[in-house]
Amino acid sequence: MSFVHLHTHSEYSLLDGANRLPDLIRRAKRFEMPALALTDHGCLYGAWNFQKLARKEGLKPIIGMEAYVAPGDRRERARSGQGGKAHYHLVLLARDAEGYRNLIRLSSIGYTEGFYYRPRVDRETLARHSDGLIVTSACMAGELARHLNAGNDDTAREVADWYANTFPGRYYLEVQAHGTPGQAELNEKVFALSDELGLPVVASNDAHFLQHEHHPAHDILVCIGTAKNHDDEDRLKYDDGLYLKNADEMAAAFPGRPDVIENTLKIADEVTLTLERKYHLPGFPLP
Repeated sequence: MSFVHLHTHSEYSLLDGANRLPDLIRRAKRFEMPALALTDHGCLYGAWNFQKLARKEGLKPIIGMEAYVAPGDRRERARSGQGGKAHYHLVLLARDAEGYRNLIRLSSIGYTEGFYYRPRVDRETLARHSDGLIVTSACMAGELARHLNAGNDDTAREVADWYANTFPGRYYLEVQAHGTPGQAELNEKVFALSDELGLPVVASNDAHFLQHEHHPAHDILVCIGTAKNHDDEDRLKYDDGLYLKNADEMAAAFPGRPDVIENTLKIADEVTLTLERKYHLPGFPLP
């Protein structure tokens, strides 16, 4: 049994991720995983060091980003999303060099044109820079998940259709199982939508810390990031299952659904991106 983590946060998900890159990579290698993705929030700060360290350890690096997607126009400073949200989450993975270039463009656009609480892109920019990207519907903060949880089935169907058409053959519905209330019910809705639309499903664990016992330290980090006291009941809390699980743990979380595990390997096999430290000079056509 093998598995590839495709939704993973490092210390570069500032004041949210607690994984240091060397520890993260060594842990994945210890689990004999063939590849590992890095999907920090809205940025590519760790991309170069991540791929360098991963290759040194014999792991295939998958460079990605968990993007923030505006509910409407990225320039609109409004909380117009489901539940009064200003953004949704979406996982983007660079399949090849063009995908990496588009990741860079999307990250930059988020900061220079769409910043409102977070660096946001929108559907227009995603469609314009879609080449070479593999996309998953992300966590319970994703657009698809929020509409499914709200009972907006028609809207959820439209969301899935749009992404499937914008990223043909490269869009996956994402399921997770780390103990968040309502997650199991959401997964059933995702599987039902997958059957209806014929879309593949992939498993992830949204790893924010390395081991289960690191949860209390991560909880303190989240308090710092949200400027809340630890004893404040009205604050953001992550459950204790968002760590880098091994393949057996992931398979056990989805009994009877080997496809969601196998699809992580399929996606990893499709990635051909290799970053090289060399000069890339612009071309100057001569008459």
